Amino acid sequence: MAEEVVKEKTKRIRKNLPPEEPEEPQQAPLVDADTLKTGFGLFVLFLSAFLTLAFFSYLFTWKEDQDKVLNFSWNIIFSKDATVENSLGRIGALLSHVFFYDLFGVASFLIPYLLFAWGINITFKERLFKLTRIAFNSIFWILFLSTLATFIFPDSGFPFGGGLGNNNYDWLSTFIGRLGLGILLGIIGFSTLGFNLKESYLKLQQWKAQWEEQRKMAAAARQQEADSELDEFYREEELKADEGYEMESIIPEDTTPPTPHFEDPTFELTDTGAAAAIPAVPATILPPLPHEEEAPFTMELIEKPVEETPEEIHQELELAPVIPAAPTTGKKEKFSIEPDFEIEEIQAFGSIDVSEIQDPVAPAHFGLDTQYDPRLELSNYKFPSVDLLEEHGSGQIEINKEELEQHKNQIVQTLSHYNIGIEKIKATVGPTVTLYEIVPEKGVRISKIKNLEDDIALSLAALGIRIIAPIPGRGTIGIEVPNIKKSIVSMRSLIASERFQKADMELPIALGKTISNEDFVVDLAKMPHLLMAGATGQGKSVGLNAILVSLLYKKHPSELKFVLIDPKKVELTLYKLIENHYLAKLPGEDDAIITDNKKVIYTLNSLCIEMDTRYELLKTAQVRHIKEYNQKFLNRQLNPNNGHRYLPYIVLVVDEFADLMMTAGKEVEAPIARLAQLARAIGIHLVIATQRPSVNIITGTIKANFPGRIAFKVTAKVDSRTILDAGGADQLIGRGDMLLSQSGEITRLQCPFVDTPEVEHIAKFIGEQRGFPSPYELPEYVDPKDNSGGEKFADLGDRDELFSEAARVIVRHQIGSTSLIQRKLALGYARSGRLMDQLEAAGIVGPNLGSKAREVYIKTEEELEQILQEIGEI
Repeated sequence: MAEEVVKEKTKRIRKNLPPEEPEEPQQAPLVDADTLKTGFGLFVLFLSAFLTLAFFSYLFTWKEDQDKVLNFSWNIIFSKDATVENSLGRIGALLSHVFFYDLFGVASFLIPYLLFAWGINITFKERLFKLTRIAFNSIFWILFLSTLATFIFPDSGFPFGGGLGNNNYDWLSTFIGRLGLGILLGIIGFSTLGFNLKESYLKLQQWKAQWEEQRKMAAAARQQEADSELDEFYREEELKADEGYEMESIIPEDTTPPTPHFEDPTFELTDTGAAAAIPAVPATILPPLPHEEEAPFTMELIEKPVEETPEEIHQELELAPVIPAAPTTGKKEKFSIEPDFEIEEIQAFGSIDVSEIQDPVAPAHFGLDTQYDPRLELSNYKFPSVDLLEEHGSGQIEINKEELEQHKNQIVQTLSHYNIGIEKIKATVGPTVTLYEIVPEKGVRISKIKNLEDDIALSLAALGIRIIAPIPGRGTIGIEVPNIKKSIVSMRSLIASERFQKADMELPIALGKTISNEDFVVDLAKMPHLLMAGATGQGKSVGLNAILVSLLYKKHPSELKFVLIDPKKVELTLYKLIENHYLAKLPGEDDAIITDNKKVIYTLNSLCIEMDTRYELLKTAQVRHIKEYNQKFLNRQLNPNNGHRYLPYIVLVVDEFADLMMTAGKEVEAPIARLAQLARAIGIHLVIATQRPSVNIITGTIKANFPGRIAFKVTAKVDSRTILDAGGADQLIGRGDMLLSQSGEITRLQCPFVDTPEVEHIAKFIGEQRGFPSPYELPEYVDPKDNSGGEKFADLGDRDELFSEAARVIVRHQIGSTSLIQRKLALGYARSGRLMDQLEAAGIVGPNLGSKAREVYIKTEEELEQILQEIGEI
């Protein structure tokens, strides 16, 4: 650098040029443009967060703040007299009111989203979001959602559509009618939704293709690296051989060496529940080992009989290792042996002769003269027999030895490609899946095997591969592989099983069979509630029928009552025949199976009243559980004259919970959560099923009180985590394949199949017997909103000053709507509601009809003027 400066000065001297004047350093600005842009971007992000929180707070505080905002208007910002409930203060209340009430309604939430995208782009100086597209989409959705919200809730006090939605609705409904507006909104909504779904699907397919390409390239790179390392190894060995080193073994060109990367593990196949004989496997001749003589290494079939007993039969078969052939290269190979193959066959657990099954009888103490017998009123009741159920399938598992051997070899080969050695393999054959348990060599990381789930599924060409790493309490890693030929689990076999017949449980339920083909029976009273979820057609309705049928086979009508809620109106109608035996309903209702959403709310609140009543009885009896209470009552230690009675178990069954949450929301969630929290001790248990396992349906409050959960096949991992708090349900194969989460443990089961005609036969068998005079009646529940007394009707002596104007608006438009008074008179929700109560008390409008507008009794303004004169308003 110094030499260049000297040369430049020399040139100037030779050319008689004046010396170069030094440049004055420029002073840097205090704040540069980048800092200003970043600061502005942060301000936009702050504004987005501020509006979001203010809008959410407005959803809960709009009633209290609306009158204040309307009275003060923009002066509310500086007024000390105005106190608001909005979490973001007076500015938050004012901005929320402007956006919701005057502008866009619920579509206002798109404004913070647009600000967020803009702020992110400004702050990070990158086009992370496409603002132009987001802006056009936001404008479209604001117009559409505001109009749609007003169309759906035209008479609601809450400004769902805002001023924009109200104007659009009024103009369009006048122009093309309400029906035409509904058709137009439906066409626009479904067309836009379909377009977005198609675009998302194409993007997903493109992403999937890119991911597959990257995965293949990574696999090829790994394989190339492994081949290069192997070539380098052989090159070093050849150099050593040239220098006089002795090689351990050279495989000739015409031999078939083994390739696995593990040494002398054993393979063991355990099949519990199969009774069929296993065909012999022909012996396979293997090439001699390099360090042995030319004697052939053959596969030998060894049968080791075990002493047979009436309860159990053990038969073990051992197979010598099967070594897959591989092309030879004439280079040195390490020699190792495939895992031994061992099969253990055990008879199905607890299977008994159907002819020996008798109807369940009451416990021994029921026969004592000194004790109360709850079954006395229906002492001739006969339990349904197992002959009413059909035997689907043979009830035994058919072992396909070739399939097992093929899957075993493919698993071993796939793991060997990634240098994962195996010490032992054990397989357990179930009705629909086979569990392969592997014990890896020491030093192998479990996560390495877990990450190969897709590779193993690809090699087996099977759907529903699930890896359990590790299996709790067993010290092995499980790989569940669906069977090619699946066995049907019949409900008859489970009901006839010894485990179910001799179950010492309060509410036994036969849920299915495990992978080891064992009958799985649980006690609903100990669960104590059950949440079922899964995609459509994967077995939820069959699972509900299995639960109900199990209880019908074990419990007397005096000991158990069902509360059946069926929003779909077709799934649980089969049980109407047992209405006077097992069902419970509200007083005065004609149908015991509830299908109306409003009656669902009444029924749930009635169950809460029943729960509180039962707790009072337990408190008086000085016991803590329904079992202790009933035992005291049976021993005649409780006086019926003091209100004590025998308490049957109550099981609430909801077939489609998502529909209730969509239509009723908090009115359903609150009593459900209360029952789930408190009702277990007094014998009320809940079984809830839904096909939409989203977080807005299965809320955190509900999940926290449902420790027992069943997940059938779902379409996405997020749905599995919503149900089970773990993955796996998206890997099921459907048709009754399910996961049960109980006490933190997840068990894979095959749900028993019970067909609709079988349920009809059972219900008909019970319904033809003598039952109780009427169904079990729940306590009467009175909705506070329907109460005609109290504060609902305001005192006409203290009328609002705008009473006459509100009455004229209502009569002129012939719409008894609180929102109409809000819009026309620019009032808040609370004041408009008081005016509507005063109009009802004056006989101008009818009672509240929920979401519908009230009926207007006065048809002309002349009649209204006469009424106003009578009450002294004019």
